[in-house]
Amino acid sequence: MTNLQIASTDAPKSDTPKLGGRIRRLRRQEGLSQAALAIELGISASYLNLIEHNRRNLTVPLLIKLAERFELELSEIAESDEGRLSADLMEAFGDDLFGDIDLTTTDVRDLVTSNSTVARAILALYDRYRNMRDDAETVGAQARTNHDDVTISDRLPSEQVSDFLQARANYFPELEESAERVNHDSSLSGEDTLGAMSTFLTNTFGVRVMDMPEDDTRAVRRFDPDSRILGLSKMLPADSRNFQAAHQIGLLAADREIDMLVDEGDFTNEDGRTLARIALANYFAGALLMPYDTFHKAAKTHRYDVELLQHRFGVSFEQACHRLTTLQRPRKRGVPFHLLRADIAGNISKRFSLSGIHIPRHGGACPRWNVYTAFLQPGTINVQISQMPDGKTFFCIARTVHKANGGYGQPRSYLSIGLGCEMSDAAALVYADGINLERPERIVPIGVSCRTCPRMDCGQRAFPPVAHALETDENARGVSAYSSASA
Repeated sequence: MTNLQIASTDAPKSDTPKLGGRIRRLRRQEGLSQAALAIELGISASYLNLIEHNRRNLTVPLLIKLAERFELELSEIAESDEGRLSADLMEAFGDDLFGDIDLTTTDVRDLVTSNSTVARAILALYDRYRNMRDDAETVGAQARTNHDDVTISDRLPSEQVSDFLQARANYFPELEESAERVNHDSSLSGEDTLGAMSTFLTNTFGVRVMDMPEDDTRAVRRFDPDSRILGLSKMLPADSRNFQAAHQIGLLAADREIDMLVDEGDFTNEDGRTLARIALANYFAGALLMPYDTFHKAAKTHRYDVELLQHRFGVSFEQACHRLTTLQRPRKRGVPFHLLRADIAGNISKRFSLSGIHIPRHGGACPRWNVYTAFLQPGTINVQISQMPDGKTFFCIARTVHKANGGYGQPRSYLSIGLGCEMSDAAALVYADGINLERPERIVPIGVSCRTCPRMDCGQRAFPPVAHALETDENARGVSAYSSASA
């Protein structure tokens, strides 16, 4: 049992954990409506709606019912998203826009705790400002160079999709069920996966799978709805060809489920909705090629050895890592991972966190993260025990991958995939063998980003921290240009 105490009042106290988002996410993961869960809990649907929107607190008996219903510890139910929201806000306030305002970490945490709705509104406003500012700079540069008419975009579609996946804990039971039905109907258990999917597409949707012309190097997959021809690039490796075919099956076989999920999302433009459909079709593809029960069992058996899973299911390293983050089925969960993908310039193009680690919304992360140092040893698993400034420690692996669509002389993209979990879950991973997890000797101090990191003794600091006054001395240099050399 736990000593967590949550009172039942009409107005939630400021120091009470806000659990509404967590409960809503758990309910959606099992495909339950508010009315259905309310009946199980013995309360009205309207009261549950107030709880999910943090307008009513939970009584201890109700909290226990929820823990029993979802087969979780009370502490797991009580987890909130306040830490991630605080980190995102600190990153926003690290902008030079707020340089004259004396904001502290405590100020931000107080705001998030007392009124998370206002905190999210501020973050949304900053996101909009940031994107419009960046677009305005691009528009100005293009207008000066080409005299083109370029419009300024709304909030970036990629950010909308990232927030959508995070809000759903990257688990979509509707797509899992649809993928399981297709997996059964198409008999994918054989060796010729692409052949089985091609037969399914032809028999079910009248779609013929063909090789794309060799001179078409601009795409890896093309589907013509009129001719019902799906073209796949011959330059793709087998795992990518399989994934692209599975993606197309998702768009056709799970069209209704995907549309329903997109309608539930907070997408402000059509680009966001389209990117969300692509992300959900990718989710379906992973679920089709790596069926939940089989993959979950294999992950446990092989202790999350990504390369073994990669070869076992005929998928890429990145696809196997991404699938590991989706193992959130109630009563059959995997390790809660975080995942990020970065390029050699430091840009983060994919981010998701169930481990609790904070991944920056804008720009790059701390250069000490092994997702960046992995570029120094291409193709090799890089293991790191990472510790945030607040003392939280994470067990992380990273490995580089490269993508190409052509022969010699064609451009290649080099990426790094980072996967990690809390230290408390590290023993479940094969990568922790031989490491003393009780007293790890190789802890690497990291931060989220330079502007929000309080570590003043970091020689890799690229910018001054927002929460610390500069202590510079022209006669003495510290480990970085933004730190004092005094003791």
